[in-house]
Amino acid sequence: MDLFTIFMLGVGLSMDAFAVSICKGLSMPKLTLPKCLIVGTWFGFFQGLMPMIGYFLGHHFEHYVDTFSSWIAFALLLIIGINMIREAFSEEDSESDDGLGFKTMFVLAVATSIDALAIGITFSCIPVAMTAALSNLANTLLACLLIACTTFLISVAGVKIGNVFGTRYQKRAEILGGVILIFLGVKILIEHF
Repeated sequence: MDLFTIFMLGVGLSMDAFAVSICKGLSMPKLTLPKCLIVGTWFGFFQGLMPMIGYFLGHHFEHYVDTFSSWIAFALLLIIGINMIREAFSEEDSESDDGLGFKTMFVLAVATSIDALAIGITFSCIPVAMTAALSNLANTLLACLLIACTTFLISVAGVKIGNVFGTRYQKRAEILGGVILIFLGVKILIEHF
């Protein structure tokens, strides 16, 4: 996976966090920079941590799945993408309280980054090649950092957008994120052949 693919992966993965950030912004009567940074930090940190955990888990099983790695990556991205699109059309309301406490933010950060765990498994199957000068592990760490930074920025923007515009763009963001992940899965499968 190259730099552009990792960046697009970060954008796609951050759409769940973006949607929740919009809800957080909507519920904040007085928006401040520290509140935006708290939300961005929680979501960015976990969105960067989970792929690393997935990478180490996948690395232990790499020799079992090496032959089917592109198919596994495609299936995981397809499932995650379809699930994001399905959630966008569900009737369930997203969480929208102003709470920025540890328990609330921890649960939200983990919930929005579970799909990144599966992405980390694909990193062990399909090596990250952002720069040839680094080892596979270093490239994976760099990819996780890029995903974390992307999610941080998008989440901070989501809080501001939510505070200004409300939930008007929440469903569109989730659909866009799902479509991006599906296209990345197809791209990986095509590159395999």
